[in-house]
Amino acid sequence: MGKMIEQIALSRGHEIVCTIDINNLDDFDSDAFRSADVAIEFTTPHTAYDNCKKAMAQGVKVVSGSTGWLHDHEDEMRGLCQEQGKTLFWSSNFSLGVSIFRAVNRYLAHIMNQFDAYEVNMQETHHIHKLDHPSGTAITLAEAIIEELDRKEQWVDAAVVEHGEMKQLVEDLKPTDLPIVSERRDEVPGIHIVRYDSEADSITIVHDAKNRKGFALGAVLAAEYTAQHQGFLSMSDLFTFLK
Repeated sequence: MGKMIEQIALSRGHEIVCTIDINNLDDFDSDAFRSADVAIEFTTPHTAYDNCKKAMAQGVKVVSGSTGWLHDHEDEMRGLCQEQGKTLFWSSNFSLGVSIFRAVNRYLAHIMNQFDAYEVNMQETHHIHKLDHPSGTAITLAEAIIEELDRKEQWVDAAVVEHGEMKQLVEDLKPTDLPIVSERRDEVPGIHIVRYDSEADSITIVHDAKNRKGFALGAVLAAEYTAQHQGFLSMSDLFTFLK
């Protein structure tokens, strides 16, 4: 992702003033890093929080696409943005296609609230290097469904498929649960499936990423937006059709 983001940023006329990885963390405290308009952060659930805090401490705005960390730190991040003038643009997925898919998902759930005969479930598939499950995008999609479907109260990390074997994480699902099955396979960039089942038929919507270019472009677009705005930002700020 980092290399692809760099390529796209350069192709759009931007300058990369600093690149930080595990081998040069001291560069957070450097004039080169402080000169940046925006830092784009794509790492792991275990390092993203510290990275964002370090960038903010240097007065640099942050665009973060790391998932699996914000749930535990969202109140703090919002506080830093609202009370101390910091800026964080966070999204579970920066792809334009996924943003459109999110809008379709919410609208479909709004319609399906009228039809109790349909039971909803979700599945997400990613590469074997992804550490968290369900994916941040799946959680975002599930939360939108729960907001629209009166019969669902919470999403459940129902099962994980690794190396072709399924590990059931929740045996007894309640009618108010929205189950998510996660699969980790090969180098899959990301597949998200939302399915409504009834005795009569099924309705399925799918987003299938062909590569990571869409995510990288979205991150650069978010950085361009973030450079001109302040606060706790999201894709709904960048794309008004998500509001």
